Amino acid sequence: MTRLHDPDYRGFASDNYAGAHPEVLAAITEANGGHQIAYGEDVYTSRLQEVMKQHFGEPAEAFPVFNGTGANVTALTSILPRWGAVVATSTAHIHTDEGGAPERISGLKLLTIPAPDGKLTPELIDQEAWGWGDEHRPQPLAVSITQTTELGTLYTVDEVRAIADHAHSLGMTLHMDGARISNAAAALAVPFRDFTTDAGVDILSFGGTKNGLLYGEAVVVLNPHVSDGLVYLRKLNMQLSSKMRFVSAQLIALLTDELWLKSAHHSNAMATHLRHSLEYAIAGGTISGLSFSQQTQANAVFAVLSNDAADRIRERVRFYDWDRAKGEVRWMTAFDTTEADVDTFVAAITEELGA
Repeated sequence: MTRLHDPDYRGFASDNYAGAHPEVLAAITEANGGHQIAYGEDVYTSRLQEVMKQHFGEPAEAFPVFNGTGANVTALTSILPRWGAVVATSTAHIHTDEGGAPERISGLKLLTIPAPDGKLTPELIDQEAWGWGDEHRPQPLAVSITQTTELGTLYTVDEVRAIADHAHSLGMTLHMDGARISNAAAALAVPFRDFTTDAGVDILSFGGTKNGLLYGEAVVVLNPHVSDGLVYLRKLNMQLSSKMRFVSAQLIALLTDELWLKSAHHSNAMATHLRHSLEYAIAGGTISGLSFSQQTQANAVFAVLSNDAADRIRERVRFYDWDRAKGEVRWMTAFDTTEADVDTFVAAITEELGA
C-alpha cells in the first residue's frame, strides 16, 4: 500500500492522533503466526494477567477490551444494579464524550457535579450522594474519577485515598477512568498501585491507546468483591475480541521494561516544554493575548486566546477548542512529540500573537 499521509507531521489536538509505538508494533508481529485459542484463552492473555498482578497486586484481574468507552461502560455495568447511579464531574469523559453510552447501554444514571479543576472531592461527592432508599431517585452507588482528569490535572495519592475512603463509608464503589493513567504515574513518580489498589480504587479502566498502543484497553478489577459478570458483560457490550492475543501482546509490551513510563514521561515533558516556552515568551513581551486556564501537570496544556487567532493558528497546526465561548483551547502532546515539534508550534503561536 502507498503511504497516504506525511509521517513527519504532528499536531497538538490529541494523543490519539499519534501512531503506534514501534515496540508495540513489534509485539504484535511477535504474537502473529500459528494458531492460538480465540477469545482470551491464549498464552498472551494468560501472561497479561501475571503482568497486571505485578503492577496492581495479586487480586488484580484484567479483561482486555477494544477501547476506552467500552472499558468504562463494561466496568460500570459490572459494579451497579439497574437502578444504580454514578457520581462524576460534569467534564468526565463518561458524561461528555461517550455518546451517552453509559446511560444508553448500561441503563445507569450519571449524577454530575461541576468541578473547576476537573477533580472530585468528598465534599463535592456529597452534593449528589444522597437519597438512598428513595424509590423516586436513582441510587448513588458508585463514584467515577479520571486520572489524569479531562482538564489535565492530577489526583494525588492522598486525594484518591480520601475519595475512596469517603465513597466506601457511604457504601459506594470507586471506579477510575485511567485513559491517561501512565501520564499520571509518570507525573506523580509513583507506581500504579500507589494511587489505585493501595489507595482504595475498586475497578479501573486501564488506558493504552493514548500511550502508544494501536488499539486496546483493559478493565482491571482490583477488588473482586465489587464486580460481577464481567466475563459475560464484555461479550454483551461487544468488547470481546476473538483474536485477543493481539490486544494482550500490546499491553504486555507497554507494561514491560517501563515502556509505559518512558513514553508517558516524554509526553509530559513535551507539554511542560510547550508551557514554559510560551510563559517565557509572555514574560518577555514577545506574545500578548494568551493565558492559561489550568495547571499543566501531565501532557495537556489548556490556554485562552481569541477565537480568531486560534483559528488562524489551527490552519497550520491542528488542535481542538475546549470552550469556544471562553476562547479556551486544549493542546495535547504524545509519546512521539519532539522538541522541534513544540518549537515549531510555539513559533506559529508567536507569529499570530506577537506583541
